[in-house]
Amino acid sequence: MTKHALDAPQFYLTAPAPCPYIEGQEERKVFTHLVGEKAGGINDMLTNGGFRRSQNIAYRPACERCRACVSVRVLADRFSPSRSFKRIISRNQDLIGQVLPASPTAEQFSLFRRYLDDRHLDGGMADMTVLDYSMMVEDSHVNTSVIEYRKRGLDSGITGKGEGEIIAVALTDTLQNGLSMVYSFFDPSEDKRSLGTFMVLDHITRSRKLGLPFVYLGYWVAESPKMAYKARFTPQERLSSGRWEQIET
Repeated sequence: MTKHALDAPQFYLTAPAPCPYIEGQEERKVFTHLVGEKAGGINDMLTNGGFRRSQNIAYRPACERCRACVSVRVLADRFSPSRSFKRIISRNQDLIGQVLPASPTAEQFSLFRRYLDDRHLDGGMADMTVLDYSMMVEDSHVNTSVIEYRKRGLDSGITGKGEGEIIAVALTDTLQNGLSMVYSFFDPSEDKRSLGTFMVLDHITRSRKLGLPFVYLGYWVAESPKMAYKARFTPQERLSSGRWEQIET
């Protein structure tokens, strides 16, 4: 067996399961393991090809009768916030996000559970335990960080740290050409802040400062109300037939 064959990722196909986005549809996924020293480069390549990462797995939909899941990435260097986005940014000016190693904490898990119990009690993650959460955060062989959002303190401009309880958290991969938002959650009692949208806007700003052109948002499904918000971040590119196509509005 050649070294090239040993280095190449092996792909597998899941059995059909009920689709979480479109009622009456079935989903299948093709996936591979992201392990070892080449995991970062493979993750970069696969993300550009429409895959997403979950722990040490990269996957994408491979449904037989449906192509509704569309990979979306925001053009960070061309993004200009709308009037409503500017209001959300202003509403959250008292928050600061601190980039930390991908290490789970009890405080993060407490917020994670409150978020799931309020927003996704009937979802596939509803039964996640503290061990499941720990694996979600730290079982990564790529460049992954946790961003904790807290209220600004007097010294936050110098230290980059906030004060008080965590209000929101983002699990983020840094790729060669952008930031990939793997998962995010927030305090459900802070509805007026629009924290989900704010974290996307914050990642666009961070990506631009890092000189990275894209923010990957995962899959957009036109028929799913849960995914509708992703279409608001324009200009963006959507992957169609193996090519990224630009969408302005």
